[in-house]
Amino acid sequence: MGRVLRRGVLFTLLFAGVVTPAAADPLLMFLLGIARDMVLNHAQMRDTYAKVPEQPLPDFSRVYPGTSVEPEVLRRLIDDSFLYLNSSQRREIFDQLNEALLNPRNAAIRGTMIEYFAEKALLIRGAQLQLAKMPYSEKQRMAAEFKAELAELSEEDREQLGQLLRSGLLPVPSDLNQLLLAAFDAR
Repeated sequence: MGRVLRRGVLFTLLFAGVVTPAAADPLLMFLLGIARDMVLNHAQMRDTYAKVPEQPLPDFSRVYPGTSVEPEVLRRLIDDSFLYLNSSQRREIFDQLNEALLNPRNAAIRGTMIEYFAEKALLIRGAQLQLAKMPYSEKQRMAAEFKAELAELSEEDREQLGQLLRSGLLPVPSDLNQLLLAAFDAR
């Protein structure tokens, strides 16, 4: 305790200018010098840091309750991810999702619903981009394999698959959809 009091008096005298720096404890002067350098460096570095743009807070009157996601963000995600659907089909997806997210019974799982939907939408978009980059010859090979696999499906499953192909609801590029439809009709 006496040592702490002695150091406190020493600091007071140092800062008051009564004791000259040469008479102070060399280790203490070393530590004070490091502290002063750290303060000066921090002050200089503060000016050189790039200013991080502040993220504006979402307008909470326009977001889904309990989240920071606006309906327009989901609408853009749907429009960007489900390119194989026409605008009325994409609007129908948004309307159903929006209705489910606004339902008070889903309040506890609203964030999870958005996260799950976004993950699946991005997976579909990624798959479509990969399929679009695929060479046409590879798409033809896929259509031939598809035709062979059709024989193993039940009649009911084949009928449902045919409806999906004809309506363009499979998440594949249009040229691949046409090849699959041609393989379906040629069976």
